[in-house]
Amino acid sequence: MKWKFRNICIRPTIASYITAITMLLLVSCNSGEADKMSTEADVEKEEVMKREEKKLIIFFGNSLTAGYGLELNQSFPAIIQQKIDSFGLPYTVVNAGVSGETSSGGLGRMDWVLQQKPEVFVLELGGNDGLRGIPLSETKKNLQEMISKVKNKYPDCKILLAGMQLPPNMGRKYTDEFSMLFPELANENNIHLIPFLLENVGGEPSLNLEDGIHPNAEGQKLVAENVWKILFPLLTP
Repeated sequence: MKWKFRNICIRPTIASYITAITMLLLVSCNSGEADKMSTEADVEKEEVMKREEKKLIIFFGNSLTAGYGLELNQSFPAIIQQKIDSFGLPYTVVNAGVSGETSSGGLGRMDWVLQQKPEVFVLELGGNDGLRGIPLSETKKNLQEMISKVKNKYPDCKILLAGMQLPPNMGRKYTDEFSMLFPELANENNIHLIPFLLENVGGEPSLNLEDGIHPNAEGQKLVAENVWKILFPLLTP
C-alpha cells in the first residue's frame, strides 16, 4: 500500500503577524527594562560602596551644631560637608547635635554615638552648662570623660574641641574661668582646639536669630569658617 501526501501550505494571517510582532516588542521591552533595572542596581550599589569607603566626621554637640531654628542643610556641619565635597575629600559628616544638650546629657549618649567609628570627632558641648551656671568642675569632668571615651575606643581618631565663651551677665569670675576651661582640656589631652566657635558671630544681632543666642543662616556660614580653619588641615595629607 502506498501512502500519498498532499503538500500543505500554511499561510500566515494578519493576526499571526500581529501576535509575533507583539511578542518581539514584549521581549525587547522586558530586556530593556531588565537592563535599566540592572544598571540602576549597579549605580545604587556603587553609591553604597562609596559611602562605606568614606571616613566619618562626627559633630557632637547641642543646638549650635543641630542648627536650631534653621533647615538642616543650613547648619554649620552641613556647610562643612559642602566644603568637603567641593574638594573631593573622602569624608561624610554626621550631625549628632541635640538642642538643649548639656555636658551631662552628652556623656549619657556617647556610647551610642561611638558605635560608628569616626576619623574626626568634633566635641561642641558645655555652652548650656555655662548658661545654667553649672559648676565648672562638673562640666570639665564630663568633657574629660567624653574625650577619654573617644580616645580609648578609637586611639587614632582626631578630636576637635570647640571653645566657648559666655555673656558677661554670668559674672566676671565665672565667665573667665569658663572660657579657660576649653584650652586647658585641649592642652591636657593633646587635642585640637577651635578657640571660639562663635568668633565674629556671638553678640552680633544681624548674624543671630531673635533670641540673640543661635546663629541665623548667615551666622552659621561664619561658624563653619571658624571650624574649617582648624578642620581642613586634618583632612588633607
